[in-house]
Amino acid sequence: MIDRGGHIYYAKLNGEIVGTASLLKKSETVYELGKLAVSDKAQGYGIGTLLIEHCLNMAKQKQIKTLILYSNTILQSAIHLFRKYGFEEVELESGVYERANIKMEKHF
Repeated sequence: MIDRGGHIYYAKLNGEIVGTASLLKKSETVYELGKLAVSDKAQGYGIGTLLIEHCLNMAKQKQIKTLILYSNTILQSAIHLFRKYGFEEVELESGVYERANIKMEKHF
């Protein structure tokens, strides 16, 4: 992933890695926001928000035009957070990720 132009970010709390997010290069102007996760013990500290904001700032710096993401609507708080930051639902192509039932995009 990194060899193909992607990036991985980590969040620490009290010296321990408790969250991660990645930007996966799909093309020169399109990246996928992937692997966004925060450990259960670190929920409620705003770490997911910090990770999304960091990825959005990096996308702007790198002049990425479109960020896409795949998720599952059972993750209601995550979907709410994505919408808060301007991601909109688009048509989900089949066969990309087995557990994903929603695709979202944000254009810069």
